[in-house]
Amino acid sequence: FLKALEDFPNCEATHFPNFDDLVEFISDKLINNRVIGWYQGGSEIGPRALGNRSIIASPIPHWMKDHINHDIKFREWYRPFAPIVLAEKAQDWFVMDFETPFMLHTVPCKKPFDIPAAVHIDNSARVQTLTKDHNEKLYKLIERFESISGVPVLINTSLNVKGEPIVESPDDALDLFKRSDVDVLVINNRMWIKDAKEQ
Repeated sequence: FLKALEDFPNCEATHFPNFDDLVEFISDKLINNRVIGWYQGGSEIGPRALGNRSIIASPIPHWMKDHINHDIKFREWYRPFAPIVLAEKAQDWFVMDFETPFMLHTVPCKKPFDIPAAVHIDNSARVQTLTKDHNEKLYKLIERFESISGVPVLINTSLNVKGEPIVESPDDALDLFKRSDVDVLVINNRMWIKDAKEQ
């Protein structure tokens, strides 16, 4: 598997012994509107990815939803994406006074113009709240993204394309990475980036 990824044209592999260094690098890519395939730890269970097999992206550019739907998920343009938000910041961004770690509740967004790619046409969103205890790695990434952008929110959608199950294995992740416009693939502490010299 690792050899196959390293042989992928125009794709450079990097290992980060320190996860915090990876977080800093990926948060910079998110700020620059790159789309990340995020593969960490054990498999997801249930109908939605909650941070172990996810596609993550900045919710700030209005065009991001169309880009992910059309060029990565290969699905209808109107399909929405869920925001994942640091739990302690959720009330600042959404009309809610509870946690929803399993992405089960749809609520109004207080700042829809700040995160247009993560809200529905009616300015509501199916929110996932995140605590450090639930997923420390993804929490650190969103925390770092907020320190740069002022936004404690990322788009979180399942790491798959239309009509296929959520990615299970590294080989599945590689296959999706090859045939979609995901810019960066992260598997645990290892990262691959397309057209590395240009990014």
